[in-house]
Amino acid sequence: MADDASVKITPPPFREAHLLPVDLDIERRADGTILITSKVPLRAYETNIPAAFARRAIESGDNPALGQRGPDGEWKFTSFAQLKRDMDAATQWLMDQPTAGPVLILAGNTPAFAVISFAAQASGRAACPVSVTYAALGGDYGRLAHVIAKVKPAVVFAEDSAMASGALAALDLGDARIITTDPSRVSKPATAYSEVLATVATPRVAQSIESLKPHDRAALMLTSGSTGLPKVVPITFDNLAANSAQCQQTIGEAAGWHEAMLDWLPWHHAAGAFVLRTTLLEGGTLYIDDGKPAPGLFEASIRNLREISVSYFNNVPLGYTMLVDALEKDPVLRATFFKKMRLMLYGGAGLSQTVHDRLQAAAVAETGHRIMMTSGYGMTETVSAFMVIHFETDKVGIGLPAPGTTVKLSPVGERYEVRAKGPNVTTGYLDEPEKTAEAFDEEGFYRTGDLAVFHDPEDPTQGLAFAGRAAEEFKLSSGTWVYGGGLRDGLLKALSPLVTDLVLCDDGRPYLGVMLWARPDADPADIGKRLAVFNAGQSGGSARVRRALLLTDLPSANAHEISDKGTINRRAVIDRRADQVERLFADAPDAGVMVLG
Repeated sequence: MADDASVKITPPPFREAHLLPVDLDIERRADGTILITSKVPLRAYETNIPAAFARRAIESGDNPALGQRGPDGEWKFTSFAQLKRDMDAATQWLMDQPTAGPVLILAGNTPAFAVISFAAQASGRAACPVSVTYAALGGDYGRLAHVIAKVKPAVVFAEDSAMASGALAALDLGDARIITTDPSRVSKPATAYSEVLATVATPRVAQSIESLKPHDRAALMLTSGSTGLPKVVPITFDNLAANSAQCQQTIGEAAGWHEAMLDWLPWHHAAGAFVLRTTLLEGGTLYIDDGKPAPGLFEASIRNLREISVSYFNNVPLGYTMLVDALEKDPVLRATFFKKMRLMLYGGAGLSQTVHDRLQAAAVAETGHRIMMTSGYGMTETVSAFMVIHFETDKVGIGLPAPGTTVKLSPVGERYEVRAKGPNVTTGYLDEPEKTAEAFDEEGFYRTGDLAVFHDPEDPTQGLAFAGRAAEEFKLSSGTWVYGGGLRDGLLKALSPLVTDLVLCDDGRPYLGVMLWARPDADPADIGKRLAVFNAGQSGGSARVRRALLLTDLPSANAHEISDKGTINRRAVIDRRADQVERLFADAPDAGVMVLG
């Protein structure tokens, strides 16, 4: 009779997802560099995005394109036909303006944002979407002033007049025309958005759309600015269309962008812009989720997920951490969420294996199947994801390159820096030649700054795992390196679900400290015990946490401690909370600091 320990338990099957087969071309160089490309060629794609939407609007007509809850809490829909009418009117208005230049968009995820962004492109102007946080911060509006000086917009669209009034009054906009909902709330001359929509479109609109070229500038996207002021990334129509084709070819059948989508990711960010663009071009209905993974806001997302079943769900790791807590407690949510689900995607940061496993356990309990979890690994400079998990696995990671992109793995010790080249990759930063030169290697590959390892070096088809970010690694005063990315993931796994996020501290200190955000019901003593267990499993002193401090106030978006994606900006947290860092490393720590052996 077989010993019970030798019996291999077969995991439940995955629900059918129809992903692109893995077929790789791998080049290994003598210096240890590895180049990986999909042998599947990138399919042909339409670069004229405004023209493609015009055709989609004719086909989809009165079908709902965008849904957003109104003041009464009920869904209000905008049809494809209405969007196209509004876009044409706005395009005509923009073409009538005497000054050439980009359109800067200060708006949340709303139908008006979609109208102005598509209209800007249709009129031959680049759309430059900016987080509304930049206008809401107050003070000297430093980040917004930096963007305006760099972009030099000809038109500024500020949908929320009251929110933007202070920034519009304080900043030098030059000769830029202002569009806003209520011009009476703005001190400078402005045009009402309703007046823009009342503009009568002429045949010049269609002519302008027809004249667009693949390498015309379609957008000016901003980097997160996690290491300083944001850089401006010019994106062409070819970049946008190539990336959409890559993702659709890799996971499109499972994602079902032609169906109902529910998403909160901000449209001023690369990932959110991709969702908006792809759903509209594919003829789906995008339900705008006004929630986000933050205290007091995630409840709105849960309400929407209890009501709307989707086949594809996209979130950042923090969102999944909050979601799995809710799924484990709420059977109605669990039933609705997994009813049609074929694919869950995470991006923006690495997902902890613990959260992944809890999500799969919830899926199996509800459906009897595991659900494919894929990554969307990319950044502003690559438009969106260029690496995707498109094969069955229970391991978290960053996947393999999509068709059309070559990934170059440059050895860094036992790890590799990830670099990329393809039609989706930008050529550089706006008016920053030195930073552009630093961002690309001698073969023209974009340097991501991220580090990765193979799940199995003998079998590259199992994909790559995130192994840290060079910018997040630092040295203690002893000269010993702290490998921040991997260590942070390990700590989050060890402390889950008691701790929601953390920041490692800090360069030049004698030992490793950590500042933590814990769940309200978490017992600090339990966190201390988990940290002690974690330390016991570490072989190097630089990976052992000597002190820990629980933070009581949440990360501040206004201070750039947390991005619109829900990811933590480590440096901003440390700089803003310098007094807390000093508490952490004080010679005589106070009672609020956990001291570990």
